[in-house]
Amino acid sequence: METYKARMPDVDGFFGTFGGRFVAETLMPLLLELDAKWQEAKADSSFWARFELLCRHYVGRPSPLYLAERLSASIGGARIYLKRDELNHTGSHKINNCVGQILMALRMGKTRIIAETGAGQHGVATATVAARFGLKCVIYMGSKDIERQAPNVFRMRLLGAEVHAVSSGNGTLKDAMNEALRDWVSNIDDTYYLIGTVAGPHPYPEMVRSLQAVIGHEVRRQIVEYEGRLPDLLVAAVGGGSNSIGLFHAFLDESEVSMLGVEAGGRGIESGDHCASLSTGQPGVLHGNRTYLLQNDDGQIREGHSISAGLDYPGVGPEHAWLKETGRVSYTSATDTEALSAFRLLAVEEGIIPALEPSHALAATLKIAPLMPKEAIVILNLCGRGDKDIFAVSEFFDADAKRVNEPC
Repeated sequence: METYKARMPDVDGFFGTFGGRFVAETLMPLLLELDAKWQEAKADSSFWARFELLCRHYVGRPSPLYLAERLSASIGGARIYLKRDELNHTGSHKINNCVGQILMALRMGKTRIIAETGAGQHGVATATVAARFGLKCVIYMGSKDIERQAPNVFRMRLLGAEVHAVSSGNGTLKDAMNEALRDWVSNIDDTYYLIGTVAGPHPYPEMVRSLQAVIGHEVRRQIVEYEGRLPDLLVAAVGGGSNSIGLFHAFLDESEVSMLGVEAGGRGIESGDHCASLSTGQPGVLHGNRTYLLQNDDGQIREGHSISAGLDYPGVGPEHAWLKETGRVSYTSATDTEALSAFRLLAVEEGIIPALEPSHALAATLKIAPLMPKEAIVILNLCGRGDKDIFAVSEFFDADAKRVNEPC
């Protein structure tokens, strides 16, 4: 029997019926060139040796696998481990992919890097590796996200990147990606588009997945060292899906390991103001790949909502769509309110301030872990730190405190 890891994607970039290259003719030569270079790099041991060296000495890998003892005790049930990718250089998992793709850009002789960003974590990581290798960097970011992620905007500019505000559409990640694609096709000779998630046209979903898989490979080694066995459950947030697929990939062929991806439930699934495309969307095409998308009755992309800029995307990577269809991975959602509660709980119980993205995964874990036996092991990918979110979160907590103190 063929394994999940070995057979996907196929040569045309499909995970089952999801993925592929649905792009204009002007983009196809760029993607074919990138795919050819990626196939070369993937088979080149020197590429991986340089990637691993940068991960170790620049990113700071391996990131710790931390047993959250107080949190586990406070909620009961399973023991919860945190894969602490928020301790990476730049504060999230995004740097793993950026280190690998900047090596691809150098391999292809490109001198200008462009990227899209939502929460700003990918933008900061891209600006960081561009600075490290002396390349010009342009970041596209939705105007709405620029307002709610001011600290990361400052970091990008401090690192020498140009940050272009995108005001079209809803001013979020989808719109930033649209503008980055327009830039790429207009500057084909010197520009490399460094996509930040496992979405987009082939080979991006496979390439980003392969680079982020360092997370799961480390987790396998660490948990066997600590516990002598594999975990019972893996949990991670899903926007585009790079941190989650990075954790899941090394375990896909281990039938005893369950996996749960957690989307942004926004103001509640029933409200329609959410970004839970796997839970409520339908298959369609966006940004060059076929996947699950939030759509209206006419098949047009519907704008989503999430308190988390990094999960505010109306689609998901095609590999996640395939994993949902096959039933290998389960998917659920957590609301803004649930994520905020989890955010506060982790800070109080463990002295760790998470980003809002993994706070969604923690919210789901808080529901599931108490129902599991105490010998069970849950591993949650803490894919980002909360520095970028403290101002936005404080507004909600301050407003909540005022409501509590209002006279009846």
